[in-house]
Amino acid sequence: MIIDTHIHLDDMRYADDLDEVLFRAKESGVDRYIIPGADPKTLDRAVMLSEKYEDIYFAVGVHPYDIKEFDSLDFHAYISHPKCVGVGECGLDYYRLKGSDESKEREKAEQIRVFQAQIEIAKYYKKPLIVHIRDASSDSKAVLLESSAEDVGGVLHCFNADEQLLSLAESNFYFGIGGVLTFKNAKKLVNILPKIPKEKLIIETDGPYLTPHPHRGERNESAYCSLVIEKMSEILDIPIDDLQALTTGNARRLFSF
Repeated sequence: MIIDTHIHLDDMRYADDLDEVLFRAKESGVDRYIIPGADPKTLDRAVMLSEKYEDIYFAVGVHPYDIKEFDSLDFHAYISHPKCVGVGECGLDYYRLKGSDESKEREKAEQIRVFQAQIEIAKYYKKPLIVHIRDASSDSKAVLLESSAEDVGGVLHCFNADEQLLSLAESNFYFGIGGVLTFKNAKKLVNILPKIPKEKLIIETDGPYLTPHPHRGERNESAYCSLVIEKMSEILDIPIDDLQALTTGNARRLFSF
């Protein structure tokens, strides 16, 4: 059994064939899914899917690209739902910062404010965080530690292979590993994977994005979790069945289901 801890099933690219996507996933050993809350505009669809399908869960959050939506989002209306298992995806993303140095610093400050606010929400409701980090490792780590985010823990979604983040494993954080592990240019992630504590590894796709080899260029889906597991097994020299049991147990422990 495999749990896909991060897949955007609320994306309309799954709208026409979702039942087939879930069937293929089941055939490949996947039997639970978490839809991260990234864009508030699709959050109601995520809730609807979680209510329609027993094995689909969701999280509520605002991606750093959508922080303008944060102040108008009624977190309580969603986080109290029985299928809500986390807060996020939230975090810091400095990759697309544009404009003057002054405008970039304002944007960083606003991202940090919204990230800190979501950490406080997670702590209040005792839900784990789904953390997005891109080109912002130092600030992200500082915010997590200064905000006592270890009280609830969470996952570093699509772990960026930055070694300075490994110490967060000691602070109740897990590391989401997906299709990037299979990329030919993923040497950094391949090299750092053995350094991650085995009890802190979980599987994700980030579908419809980051499709693993040999399906790059296609829409990603949960059935491809098996390709991530296979590559992980090769790197860590751990049998596939053992890795499935390990990562599933880790995901269950983090998300309490």
